[in-house]
Amino acid sequence: MQKPSDMLRPELGREFTEDEIEQKRLFYERMPPRRRRFVDRMGFDNWDPFEAPKEPMDIRTDISQRTVQELVRDFLHSVSQAQHGGEYARGATECALGIVARQEKYQGVLDFCVWYHQLLQKERSEK
Repeated sequence: MQKPSDMLRPELGREFTEDEIEQKRLFYERMPPRRRRFVDRMGFDNWDPFEAPKEPMDIRTDISQRTVQELVRDFLHSVSQAQHGGEYARGATECALGIVARQEKYQGVLDFCVWYHQLLQKERSEK
């Protein structure tokens, strides 16, 4: 079963072509032993030597191509500002930063929130 946060990680399940697998093996064989140990810890199958370089934080976007600032602005405009203070906005900003940076902690937060929302919906429908 796929978790809701898996959609935040488009790199999951990347399949390599036969040519890429051969290049990957050649890269590995030419590496110094210290670098090989790093790849061995992560697992050869999980290692992606073709990974694109990380973007600077200020232009990183989520899978919907929105920056942190755009996500937070859109979210705060969608909820009633009168009900929430500065801590609310800081929490939303922290979550947006974590999601855009693809930090596992915030993927767990997202999965829990979706699960909890579904649980409450189910309990309300049973009453």
